[in-house]
Amino acid sequence: MSSNPAQQPGYESGGGDQDIQQGHGFGTAPVFLASISTILGAILFLRFGYAVAHVGLWGALMVVMLGHLVTIPTVLAVSEIATNRRVAGGGAYYIVSRSFGASIGGTIGIALYISQAISVAFYIVAFAEAFQPVYEYLAVNHDRQLDPRWVSLPCTVLIIILMLTKGAGMGVQVLWGVCIILVVSIVAFLFGESPESIKPSGLNLTSRISDPDSFGTVFATCFPAFTGMIAGLGLSGDLKNPRKSIPLGTISATLAGMFVYILVAIKLAGSATPEALAADNFIMEKIALWGPVIFIGLGAAALSSTLGSIMVAPRTLQMLARDNVLPIPKLNRLMEKGVGDAQEPIYATCLSGIIAIVFVAIGELDFIARILTMFFMVTYGALCAVSFLEHFASNPSYRPTFHSRWYVSVVGTVMCGVLMIQISAFYALISIVLMTITYLGLRRGHGGQRDLAAIFQGTMFQLTRWLQTTLQKSRVMASEGGWRPSIVAVTRFGERRLGHFDLLRWICHRHGFGHFIRLFSGNYSFSSEIQARIKVDGLIKRTEVSRAGIFVDSLICPTFQLALSQILQMPGISGLPNNCILLEFDRENDDEIEEVVQGAQLAANSLFNVLILRSTGYRFGYRSSIHVWVTEDNLSNAPMMLLLAYIIVGHPDWKRAEIRLFVCSDSTDAEQEANKLSALTQEGRLPISMQNVTSVSYKGKASLEDEVSLRSNQADLTIVGLTSENIDANGLEHNLRSYEGSNDVLFVHSVEQILID
Repeated sequence: MSSNPAQQPGYESGGGDQDIQQGHGFGTAPVFLASISTILGAILFLRFGYAVAHVGLWGALMVVMLGHLVTIPTVLAVSEIATNRRVAGGGAYYIVSRSFGASIGGTIGIALYISQAISVAFYIVAFAEAFQPVYEYLAVNHDRQLDPRWVSLPCTVLIIILMLTKGAGMGVQVLWGVCIILVVSIVAFLFGESPESIKPSGLNLTSRISDPDSFGTVFATCFPAFTGMIAGLGLSGDLKNPRKSIPLGTISATLAGMFVYILVAIKLAGSATPEALAADNFIMEKIALWGPVIFIGLGAAALSSTLGSIMVAPRTLQMLARDNVLPIPKLNRLMEKGVGDAQEPIYATCLSGIIAIVFVAIGELDFIARILTMFFMVTYGALCAVSFLEHFASNPSYRPTFHSRWYVSVVGTVMCGVLMIQISAFYALISIVLMTITYLGLRRGHGGQRDLAAIFQGTMFQLTRWLQTTLQKSRVMASEGGWRPSIVAVTRFGERRLGHFDLLRWICHRHGFGHFIRLFSGNYSFSSEIQARIKVDGLIKRTEVSRAGIFVDSLICPTFQLALSQILQMPGISGLPNNCILLEFDRENDDEIEEVVQGAQLAANSLFNVLILRSTGYRFGYRSSIHVWVTEDNLSNAPMMLLLAYIIVGHPDWKRAEIRLFVCSDSTDAEQEANKLSALTQEGRLPISMQNVTSVSYKGKASLEDEVSLRSNQADLTIVGLTSENIDANGLEHNLRSYEGSNDVLFVHSVEQILID
C-alpha cells in the first residue's frame, strides 16, 4: 500500500490514512501543556518589560488584545476544522489539507513548518539568556565574556539527539515538570515586591520612556509569545481523541495565557518605572519573591517551548512528505520515513534541527522574533480566511462538531493583514507573494483535488443565491432603478455563427446580463443531453477566450416555437426578470426568416422587447461606426435604440466607434424632429455630438431604403426600429428583408417605455 494518503481513494473523505501511525494515545493534557508552555515562554520573561516600557501599560494591554484578536480566531478556526474529519499526524497541516485539499493545506503547511522550525531556534536562544547570572559571574570574577551561543548551539544539538533517541514520549513527561516550574515562577513574581529605587509613584496607564520604539516594532517583537496556542496540534497523530482534545486543549491554553499576560503587564507597570523596565531585561528577577526562580522559570519555559516546537515541526514535515508536497521526490521519500511503532520522524527531525542550528548561530533574539512573527501572521491569516470562505460556501461535506462563527474568522483575517502591514508592508508583501507562488506550484502538482477554486465556487454560489432572492423580494420596478438589458439569445448554430454571440457579449459587457441558449432540435433523452453539453462546452470556452460576461446554456426541444415558449417563461439568471429576446438570421438564408418572424411575434405578444440581428459575412467590419435610424412612426423605439448603441460602443472592441443618428421624416419638419432628438441625447449624456445628428426627409418606404443604402452602406452596424404594426402584420418578413444596401442590421422593437434622463 502507498504511504501517500493523497494517492489513496479515500483521501478526500479522510478515509485513506489507515497506514499513518497510531502514535502514543495521549489525552487532552499534553495539548494544553504544549500550548501553555509555549505561550508562557521567552517573551514573558525577557521582553514584556520592554513592551510596557516602550508603549506603556495601555499599549502593552493593546499588544495582548490585538495579538489575541489574531490567535483566538485562529484557534477557533483550527478547532472547528479539526472536528470536521478524522485527525492523524501532521497537526494543522493535516487538519487543513484533509478538509480543503493538498494545495491549500500544503501552502499553509509549508509556511507553518518553517515557522515551527525557526521557533526552535527562537526558544533555544532565549534559553541561553537564562544563564545571564553565569555570564555576569564569569565576566566579573574571571574576566571572561562568554557568548550565549556557546550555550545555545550545544543545547540545540543535545535536544535534537534526545528527540531522536527518546521521541515525543520523553518530551511530554518533561512538559509536566516544566509547567510546574512555570507556575511557581509566575506566582513568585506576582506576589513579589520591587525595590523602592525602581518603584513608580503609582499605576500610570500611559507612562513610557522618551524616544520609544514604534508600536509595530514592539508588537512584532512580542507577538511570538501568543503563537504557541496551536503547538499542541502537532501532537494530533499521538492523541487518543483529537476531536475532543484539540479544541479543549488549545482554547483553554489560549485563554489561560491571555489572562497571565494581562496580570504580568499590570504587575510590571505597578512595580517598576518605564526607565527601569527598559534598562533591564531581567527586571522580573528584582520583583519576584526569590529572584533566581525567574531565571529557572525562563530556562524551563524556553526549554519547554523548544521541546514543543521540536516535537511539532518534524511531524508537520513528515506529513507534508507523505502527501508529496515537497518539490523534490527523493526528499519526500526520505522525510516521510518513521521509526518504531510510533513512527517517530527521525529524518524530519534532523532537517528541522539543521534549520534551527542556522538560526541559533545568528543568535539575535529580536531579529528571529520579527521573522517568526511574519511567518506566523501569514499562516494564521490564511487559516482564518479559509475558515471564513468555507463558512460562506456552506459546503454540505463541511460538518464540524465544534462551531466557530464566520465573523470571528473575518476579524482574524483582517487583523493579520492590518498588523502585517503595520509591522512591515514590504515583508508582508513578500510573504503573501511567496504564499501565492507556493499555492500555484502545489495546484499544478495536485490537479483534480479540492482547492481555492472549489471554495470560491461555493462562495459564489451562496452569494448568487442571496443576490437573486434579495432582488426578487425587493420588487424594484425597472423604471425606478434605471433600465438595463436582460437578454435571452437563442441560436441553432453555436460556434458556426458567432455574430449573434458577439452582439450579446458587447451589450452585456457592463450594463446588462446575457443568457445565450444553444437550441438542439429533437426529443429529450439523457444521451442527447450529454451531446448537447459537450457542444455547449465549446461556447463556454469561447466566453473564456473573449472574456464574455454571459451565461451559456442549452435546450433540447422538438420545435423552435415550443422552445421559445419555454424560454420566455424562464426566470432571469441575474435575479431580475428577462426583458429582451435576441434572435438572428443570415441574410443569405431565406429559409431562416419564417422561424424568426414567428419567434418575434410570440415574444412581442408576451411583452418582451424584441431584437433581431440580420447577419452578413461582413461581421461588423472594423467596429468603428454605428448608425441609428429613427423614423416618425417608430419614435417609441428611439430610447432603446440609442441606449443599445451607447452600451455597445462602451465595449473595448468598439472603443474607436462613433454613433451617428439619422432622424427621418416624410414631412417638412424633419429638421425640427432632429433637434428634439439631439436635445434628448445631450440631456441624456449620450456620446453623440450635434455634428453626428442628421435630419433626413423621405417620401415613402422605397425612398427611406434608398437613403439608408446611400448613407449607411459602410456602417459596421445599422440599428433600425420595428413598430407594433410591423410585428403584428404579415409584413414583418418584408421589413426584415429591407435595407439591402446595409451590412449587419439590428432591428429593435421596444415594448417598454424607456426614459433617457
